[in-house]
Amino acid sequence: MKVIVIEDEKPAARRLSRLLEELGVKVSVMLHSVEESVNWFQENEHPDLIFLDIQLSDGLSFEIFDVVEVKSAIIFTTAYDEYALQAFKLNSIDYLLKPIDDEELEVAVAKYKTLKPKSQKLALDFDDIKKLLVNPVEREYKKRFTARVGQHLKIINADEVECFYSENKGTYAATTDGRNYLLDTTLENLENELEPKIFFRVSRKFYVNIAHIKDIISYTNSRLQIKLNAYIEQEIIVSRERVRDFKLWLE
Repeated sequence: MKVIVIEDEKPAARRLSRLLEELGVKVSVMLHSVEESVNWFQENEHPDLIFLDIQLSDGLSFEIFDVVEVKSAIIFTTAYDEYALQAFKLNSIDYLLKPIDDEELEVAVAKYKTLKPKSQKLALDFDDIKKLLVNPVEREYKKRFTARVGQHLKIINADEVECFYSENKGTYAATTDGRNYLLDTTLENLENELEPKIFFRVSRKFYVNIAHIKDIISYTNSRLQIKLNAYIEQEIIVSRERVRDFKLWLE
């Protein structure tokens, strides 16, 4: 099986390569830009599987497919807006949200191996995908959540939530009044329920609400620390793999 990685952040590309090697999958080539990828595809036999980031240093990776017809199976490795990804997820092998979880990576590779004989049917319509990114399908996101407080149900408006976080296998909503409420859900389920313009997953542990960010501070290892208006229980650190996308989200 011939595998390539297209990822503009070289540390992220090396980390993905190491994780794949632990699964017995050897990466043949690592590419880092649209231009480099186009040149490579024009001069080499196409791989069986591509691990593809969407935003590269010189443009969107879909621009590669404007020039070169690529029929390889694709697994997205991206932090791009979840609502766009969901729109075409069923047409790809899978997508992995950064920072990549090793268990999710293993599942995605296993899925590819299962679907490999049918790979001809997995070609993506990149024109449709680009249209979705420019004009994403409008959808409704959750405006309210409920939490049990004793024998009562507490209604929590989404705009009152400073952050969602996981702790001891539970998922909590930290609100503007300094309270923390245990929810009957997971951060993974919240991916499809939160408005991506308002909430961003800064790490495996935290989603933050842009309206309640008080300060952003440089942190060790090229990371960022977020200060919220009321939540002070734990440090909120933007993981290194997500810093670039976090900055884009802020804009």
